[in-house]
Amino acid sequence: MGHPLTPSFWLASLGPITPRPPLPGDRTADVAIAGGGYTGLWTAYYLAHAAPQLKIVVLEAEYAGFGASGRNGGWASGLFPVPEEKLARRYGADRAAAMHRALAGAVDEVGRAAAAEGIDCHYAKGGTISLARSPSQLRRAEADAGFVDAEAARAICGATDVLGGVYRPDCAALHPARLVRGLAAAVEAAGVEIFEGTRVTRITSGAVVTDRGTVRAGTVVRALEGYTARLAGHRRALAPVYSLMIATEPLPQSDWDRIGLARRETFSDERHMIIYGQRTADDRLAFGGRGAPYHFGSRVEPGYDRVPAVFDSLRHTLTELFGIDPPIAYRWGGPLGIPRDWMPSVGLRDGVGWAGGYVGDGVAAANLAGRTLSDLIQGHRTDLTELPWVGHRSRRWEPEPIRWLGINAALRASTLRDALDRRHSPVSR
Repeated sequence: MGHPLTPSFWLASLGPITPRPPLPGDRTADVAIAGGGYTGLWTAYYLAHAAPQLKIVVLEAEYAGFGASGRNGGWASGLFPVPEEKLARRYGADRAAAMHRALAGAVDEVGRAAAAEGIDCHYAKGGTISLARSPSQLRRAEADAGFVDAEAARAICGATDVLGGVYRPDCAALHPARLVRGLAAAVEAAGVEIFEGTRVTRITSGAVVTDRGTVRAGTVVRALEGYTARLAGHRRALAPVYSLMIATEPLPQSDWDRIGLARRETFSDERHMIIYGQRTADDRLAFGGRGAPYHFGSRVEPGYDRVPAVFDSLRHTLTELFGIDPPIAYRWGGPLGIPRDWMPSVGLRDGVGWAGGYVGDGVAAANLAGRTLSDLIQGHRTDLTELPWVGHRSRRWEPEPIRWLGINAALRASTLRDALDRRHSPVSR
């Protein structure tokens, strides 16, 4: 639906997107950033304000927000894909706690920066609820420090079969495309050049090579997330795994009286195959989930964004969750960047910076990464540059066909485990 260059409800709601001009040829800069999504733009934003003398260039293959930044679930969350206990075993309890505090702070910083720049991104910090709707899910929820009983969970989100849940306050619902498009404008206003329609093909120390010319710079930054595998030499760095979404037409107040989400809390449940949703500012349900296949060779193609069977499954899940069968107005999707160990990272080495591998929780994490890269590029040692994800290197994914077999087997296993849960099996293997 919408303009051909608007692959999500969020972008379609903004009207037609007019891309900025491409790179006009070779040039030089102090900092060249590959990727015009949240990570690249937040890096440029904080760096431009901290060091306005720097010449910063952002290079984007399509237009700012075309990727995950313009089509995600709109959760600015303090969630990190590696549990704090696991981080503590590797990095110590203090550094693990610091990582989670920093992410929680990033949720607030996204709201603060958006307000400061006059970006109306429909930011609403209501927290997030993960519902337990089977005995197995309840057992998992009860082990979490954020556990709430059935009555408290239903008071937040009036889904069916709720037995309890996990509530966390560090999450805000927002309109992701309004945020990324507004951020791009703010970055330009700070003196940064953004060139769109310019595909980066190679990154080396001192240069970013594109199909429109080469930008030579003292520091280059890779911020391509789910599209990293397209870059020469990075096919096995991050696996592009697809997540798809639907959005309903605006729902009547009678539905919201039952569903709740009065503070626009985001919601999911304790199933293994990830689902996620929010109540939009115009009273739609925007709802997504994993389940689309990983494609051999880490291929990323526009046709993979739409899998009718997954869209049907999402609609069925929404009906089963809330007892409604709403008209679906939009369907879309795209790749996420998944590192082999599910550990996001940010760093700078030999003049080449990087950040990403957010496993779908990148809205707040990208803000934190941008501030961290700004410190690293300036040579500052700060609390942010001491966080455990700084300098982390995930090992590469296995070569094909092992990668294809392993990732898709894991997706099938999640579906099977959820089927066992639904049958109230005492053991979910």
